[in-house]
Amino acid sequence: MVKAVVVCCEKIRDRICIGCARCFKALSLKAGKFGEFDNVEIVAWTSCGGCPGLVVPKLNNLNLVLKQIGVEYDVVFIASCIVKAVKTGYCNIDLEKLAKDVEEEIGKRVIVGTKPPEI
Repeated sequence: MVKAVVVCCEKIRDRICIGCARCFKALSLKAGKFGEFDNVEIVAWTSCGGCPGLVVPKLNNLNLVLKQIGVEYDVVFIASCIVKAVKTGYCNIDLEKLAKDVEEEIGKRVIVGTKPPEI
């Protein structure tokens, strides 16, 4: 089982994709990027921190909390809502650079995307 943190778009979450229900549906179906693993347990869910994207500082803070409560994780999923925001031009995050920064600074594998488009 892989333990994961999901980072979602602060602007899209709870405005367009209420409650991140589509990602949770994809998780239950093992669809999209979640399907790359036999089993995924979400241990934390956080936003990007808002524009211009404060993902690394948010993950550093999250790591402090998770350490305090004895929770570890293996991967960081950059949610499909961030990918969509980048593709539509509303987000200036460079996804490749973000993945590299998270892997280097946080030390976790990064998966860009979560759900398939049909969910």
